[in-house]
Amino acid sequence: MKFKHKTSSLLLLFIFTLTTSEFASTIKVKFEPDCDSMEVLKQYSLFSEYHKNKDYASALPFGWNVLNCNPVRFNKWIFYKMEDCFWYLHDSAGVTVEQVQVIEDTIIFFYDLAITYYADGAGYFGSRKAFTMETWLNFDPVSIISEYEKAIEIKPDISSYYYNRLGQLYIVNKSDANDYKMKAIDLYTRLVLREPDNPAWLEELKKIIEDPKQLLEIYKKIWYLDKQNIDKAWDYASIGIRNKFYEETTEPLLFLTQRSPETIDYWSQLAASYQGLNQLPQAEEVLIKLITMDPDNQNHYLNIAIVYQEQKNFNKARQYFQTASEKGSGWALPVFYEGNLYEKAAMDCEFNFEAKMVYQLAIDTYRKAFNLDPNLTQAKDRANALSDSVPTKEDYFFRGYKTGQVLPITGKCYNWIGRSITVP
Repeated sequence: MKFKHKTSSLLLLFIFTLTTSEFASTIKVKFEPDCDSMEVLKQYSLFSEYHKNKDYASALPFGWNVLNCNPVRFNKWIFYKMEDCFWYLHDSAGVTVEQVQVIEDTIIFFYDLAITYYADGAGYFGSRKAFTMETWLNFDPVSIISEYEKAIEIKPDISSYYYNRLGQLYIVNKSDANDYKMKAIDLYTRLVLREPDNPAWLEELKKIIEDPKQLLEIYKKIWYLDKQNIDKAWDYASIGIRNKFYEETTEPLLFLTQRSPETIDYWSQLAASYQGLNQLPQAEEVLIKLITMDPDNQNHYLNIAIVYQEQKNFNKARQYFQTASEKGSGWALPVFYEGNLYEKAAMDCEFNFEAKMVYQLAIDTYRKAFNLDPNLTQAKDRANALSDSVPTKEDYFFRGYKTGQVLPITGKCYNWIGRSITVP
């Protein structure tokens, strides 16, 4: 079985003669060897012996003779050994620029032979062909990308090194005129799922994925491949929490609270997820547990107060806001939220004199919060925003109220408040 060279420049036989540690010039020889079966075996034996002794220059002519006669007979070994010869000589300090040029002129033809006559190695040699096109020969990116894609299609389990080289080519050459960005995302997603413990691939995805939902799905797949892994469950939950994808976070957080029930942060995030999903009874249950587990943490009291506020249980909400402030040694934020409770209560009821009194109570509470923490400017803003909703001088005058008089807030809409205001 003989093959024909594609171009006259490939009708080359490399004969390197080692003289004083330098290779002599390359000469051209036309192939006309004896293709007798025993002669081919002899040629291969000589090639292998020279290769074993790392005399690659002497090995190459015999290797070419074998390939010229029968490229299939020894294909499991000869192509790998021939590649050794090419790469060693190409990178050897004793090879001239002209000899390197000859190797570079011939290497693509060699890889095409390997791909054609050794199917089991076609993916590997295809990736090596693409690599030499990229690093030795400076082909255009489109051609290099095409060769890497062919190699991966032939051998999907090819080394991740070549996947990454293709991925970087996609990234560097992506534009609105091509689909390289999506191809890069698909490629690195494939690598993440193949090597979930290699953080490099996930880092590459983070650089190119703009849609956090898409990234979340990747983290989910990573966890599902190793569903008893706490770290992977937390990674998945964390990205969901960070982007407020609460519908995605409850599953990993429930798993985490079961596997590590003593970890406060898992329970806190689970409560936040339930709040984000407006699943208030579930959030309340988790927060009660948190208060039992971590009774000095002011945030748990604040969060459960917000849950009660959303449930319109204003009296209970206020109790927890006040406890949160106490736990925080005069923490202003819960006081602000207490003011917000009064404002919401007034908004939910008929606008009358009693409602105006409640708005005044809200302003007084907002001012208290601002006095506790002048950086809490939203408290000052809310007080100013409600200034037109409070009782006027006329309201007090026509009711016979005098300056300094303490007025309790009453009415069926406000029977939970139990507070009073002072006539200005």
